[in-house]
Amino acid sequence: MLGWIQTHETILWGIAGASLVTFIAALAIVPWLVIQIPADYFAGQKRPSRSRTRHRSPFAWLLLRIVKNVIGGVFVMAGIVMLVLPGQGVLTIIIGIGLMNFPGKFRLERWIVSRGPTLRFINHLRRRRGRPDLVLDVRSVCGERQRNRRK
Repeated sequence: MLGWIQTHETILWGIAGASLVTFIAALAIVPWLVIQIPADYFAGQKRPSRSRTRHRSPFAWLLLRIVKNVIGGVFVMAGIVMLVLPGQGVLTIIIGIGLMNFPGKFRLERWIVSRGPTLRFINHLRRRRGRPDLVLDVRSVCGERQRNRRK
């Protein structure tokens, strides 16, 4: 094992460097993204429609969507690898999921945000920057829990 580590030392240093860069970038980017979310974004059952690019240039919209999903997939795969190698695996997976588009993504995001510690942390960051707290439709989150328990 020690021989393998010495043979692949440059690769391991590269992975460690990428992990450090990812961690520092996440410390800077995640709070900024949380502040940019509109306060009522998670209030409804469906994601608010914001796609103006789709109507102006369908090709550009499709290309952007494909690129975002590919980058998100790369982040998810890298995060899975980082679960066993040095790195911020869970954080990288969450960033990748955030970039991707798939059925049920909004419901998953709303479920994650509605968890007590997560919501408190997000609202704390928002208050520090003078933004209003996130408004959640408690009935929709609780209703989903009730439906899931019945299944």
